[in-house]
Amino acid sequence: MDARFNLFENELAARFAKRFAGAGLLIHQSTLPRSTQELVSLRASQINGCGHCVDMHTKEAAAAGETAVRLNLVAAWRESTVFTEAEQAALALAEEGTRLADAHQGVSDETWDQVRKHYDDDQVAALVALVALINAANRLAVIVHQKGGSYEPGMFAAMTS
Repeated sequence: MDARFNLFENELAARFAKRFAGAGLLIHQSTLPRSTQELVSLRASQINGCGHCVDMHTKEAAAAGETAVRLNLVAAWRESTVFTEAEQAALALAEEGTRLADAHQGVSDETWDQVRKHYDDDQVAALVALVALINAANRLAVIVHQKGGSYEPGMFAAMTS
């Protein structure tokens, strides 16, 4: 299936995308570890079936030094030994924050307590904003059928300059 609409060729969509990317840059520049940012973005994108974002965050994570083993195990992080407790807390938040309609309570108190145990206030703010932003990005790409496969590391950074 071809993309329905090119968000990068429409003037209004391109202006929106630049502002959207600016919000992403703010999170990217936070003290939340880059590896955690990419793992969280990858997991939410997997849940939402966003090929474009899975492609992007897998390649950005690999370019930043993330291992193939960890990238391959993100979808099964609960059954893996390669993620720290802090990363597990962030991945749980990503899943629960992505699957809001699946649980009456949204993010559980247990998950929230684990996030607060491992991250300071600025990192929590970045993590919450990241979960919201990646879910919005997934929805944009899925709605227009933006496909994965053509992303090259660094393309996101080029959008913000």
